[in-house]
Amino acid sequence: MAIAHALPPLHKHTEHFPRPDGVSLALERWGDREAPLVIFAHGFGQTRAAWTASAAHLAAAGYQAIAVDGRGHGDSGRNPPQLPYAMPQFIDDLAALAGSFTLPPKEKPILVGASMGGLLGLAVQGQQRAFSALVLVDITPRWETAGVERILDFMGAHPEGFESLEHAADAIARYLPHRPRKSPRSLAGLLRPGVHGRWHWHWDPRLLDDVGRQGERYQADLAEAARRVDVPTLLISGGLSDLVSDRSVDDFLQLVPHAEHVRIPDATHMVVGDRNDRFTDTILKFLSSVARPATAAATGAAP
Repeated sequence: MAIAHALPPLHKHTEHFPRPDGVSLALERWGDREAPLVIFAHGFGQTRAAWTASAAHLAAAGYQAIAVDGRGHGDSGRNPPQLPYAMPQFIDDLAALAGSFTLPPKEKPILVGASMGGLLGLAVQGQQRAFSALVLVDITPRWETAGVERILDFMGAHPEGFESLEHAADAIARYLPHRPRKSPRSLAGLLRPGVHGRWHWHWDPRLLDDVGRQGERYQADLAEAARRVDVPTLLISGGLSDLVSDRSVDDFLQLVPHAEHVRIPDATHMVVGDRNDRFTDTILKFLSSVARPATAAATGAAP
């Protein structure tokens, strides 16, 4: 049975997670702090806001949810000019965040990661077994190069920024023609005002060359990390995705043979935004099989 998708009242708290190199990560937390913890990790070029609706529903269902902006994204700090971005930094950030909440007698958190966030989850799990379960959203260690190139081309298409939020809304509408056009006002969290009145994406442009164009060099290590995954794992793919194909799903299921796979037929690579209702239903069903929510624990009812 599908859940009701009216957004529950938001009881969220904004916090910051400092890193040893001086970068501070911005995060939001929903729900009971004693409830099972789900950490949401966004994709390349996204922010924690991508998870707002799903995190609120999880909190209403008895889970604790944390959504974090990766370094160089959103409200998190950026690397200083002399420090290039690199995947190991993002891996260490996520591992440290997960470890900071894993204190006896608490269970390890569950990771829900979209695109790059899912790859980071695989890497952390392969190295440190930091999570009690994994949900990967339209990502596998082997992806379709053309899909990644389309994303990077869009991200790099306006290095000079946009003359207005209306201009940015037009660009997004061309990139995501299957979605309703965003109102310019709704884009304020995705862009930052710059010089000469122009608007720029919220992420550090150095990320494109430092990280975005370096992904394939990590594929062998990610595949090896996937082979070491021994916790419940769910892969959610978009039926219209140009990044995860039948071939890449099959390859992943050979690496992680115990994993479950759910395809959402009418979603692209942007599964969470395309069909948030189906996505949230799917992860709640999976979570009920791996972690007892606080509401059930309190009442003695089955999850």
